[in-house]
Parts: sequence; structure tokens; C-alpha cells
Amino acid sequence: MLIGNFFGHLKTVLGHRHKVFIHCCKAGIIWRGLTHDLSKFSPTEFIPGVKYYQGSRSPNEMERETIGFSKAWMHHKGRNRHHFEYWSDYNTDTKLLEPVRMPDVFIYEMFCDRVAASKIYNKKKYNDSMPLEYFMRGKNRRNVDQETSDMLEKLLVMLAEKGEDETFKYIRSAKKNKKNA
Repeated sequence: MLIGNFFGHLKTVLGHRHKVFIHCCKAGIIWRGLTHDLSKFSPTEFIPGVKYYQGSRSPNEMERETIGFSKAWMHHKGRNRHHFEYWSDYNTDTKLLEPVRMPDVFIYEMFCDRVAASKIYNKKKYNDSMPLEYFMRGKNRRNVDQETSDMLEKLLVMLAEKGEDETFKYIRSAKKNKKNA
């Protein structure tokens, strides 16, 4: 079983990274695609990934259910800037840990990541509204900067309504316009 989990998890991680890379290329952020989720190959993330692998959802969920939290996720979110959980800091006025706005490039990578994850876990059942549906199910529980959340939601709505080609075209255009501003 452990051998099956090893190869199943490896296939999932590699398949996910491949899809994210393709999406990042379409979005014009090739470097983000090349470097995406490299921490998943560290022992801290890969070993629990194998141990808690199920194939239909993130192993981090099973790790949480088993030990009460996910060591792999704690490691992952602290090293990957395309996760909004990375973007929190102490507010100098309130002295509280609060979300801060993500730079656009990481929001674009987060979009690519979410679309790829939906494709990996839903396989042939995937459709372009699934990433938005997943986002909306957890929207009220997330502690994320409002502008960041709004921008990601805008991209996910665009994907659901207009498809990948239009959404990636929009991202490339927004990136170009920001660079020229």
C-alpha cells in the first residue's frame, strides 16, 4: 500500500505541477510555473503526502483529521507565496495578525493553482465553474485580504462565464497594463 501511495502521490504532485505550469505559461508568468510548489518535494511535505494519500483530495485533509493539524500544510503555506495564508502580518496599528494584499503575480499563480487542482481532483468531471464553486463554499471562512479575495473571485467568475482563453487573455493584458502604468 505504501508503494502505491508513493507513486499515487508522486503522480498527483507532478500532474498538478504540470497543469499549473501550462496555466502559468498561458497567463504569461512562466517563472512562477517553473518554481510552483517545489516545497512539495521536501521530506516535510512529501512524506505526509505519501502517508495520507487518497487520490481524491489533498492528503493535508486526512493529516488534519488524523492528528488535528497538517504539518505539511504549515510548511507549505509558509514557503509558497501563491497561498493567501502566506500573506499575513502584524498590523502596526492594531497589533493583530491580519491579512495583507497579495501582489498580482501571486494572485495569478493562485488562480492557476486552483484551476489545476480542480482539474486534478475532478478529472473528467471537471468544468470551468468548479474552481469558483470551491472558492464560494469557503469564502465566508477565509481570513484573506478583501482586495485579494475580490480579484481572485473576479478571475474565477470570468473563467466560469467566459472560459480559459478569455481569462488568460485578461490576465496577460492586466499584467501588461500594470507594467506600462
